[in-house]
Amino acid sequence: MKIAIIDYKAGNIKSVEAALLRLGCQAFLTKEPQEIKSADKVVFPGVGNAGAAMQAIKNFGLDKVIPELKQPVLGICLGMQLMCSFSEEENTDGLKIFSAQVKRFVPKVAEKIPHMGWNEIFNLKTPLFEGIKDKSFVYFVHSYAVETFENTSAECFYINNFSASIAKDNFFGVQFHPEKSGQIGLKILENFVKL
Repeated sequence: MKIAIIDYKAGNIKSVEAALLRLGCQAFLTKEPQEIKSADKVVFPGVGNAGAAMQAIKNFGLDKVIPELKQPVLGICLGMQLMCSFSEEENTDGLKIFSAQVKRFVPKVAEKIPHMGWNEIFNLKTPLFEGIKDKSFVYFVHSYAVETFENTSAECFYINNFSASIAKDNFFGVQFHPEKSGQIGLKILENFVKL
């Protein structure tokens, strides 16, 4: 099985590759459209700034490639956010695979931003969460979140409810970092590989 990790210079790529290796999966880093299109599965990771990341995606011509993919695609953290229509971070237009907007956390009292650390996910749907218990803990690091909407497939609460995961057709996204979420995260990655 060929698993492509989209390499557009946006962080956490090596840790995703290492997590897949722990599952016995060979993944390869690429920004080449043809290699991405021909892979069995595609992982779209990301850490950092939405505006700069989206510009890099456009520079590599991947803004046209990613929305057209037919195989299972997993967006992680910023990767998931960039699959949405718009992010408040630098007023960035996304890939519009999902209709949702990405909004900055606004503290209600004195909550810290970014939302960082372990938190529970609930209302789990889709095969990505096969064998995962409701209210399992996973690891988050983010200052922006996807609102809950019709394609929300798991939720989390920090300041307000937000989408911990989204899914539509062959596209899946997780706001948390499965590669940093211990056995639960590995199980989620394994479920993705089995799709």
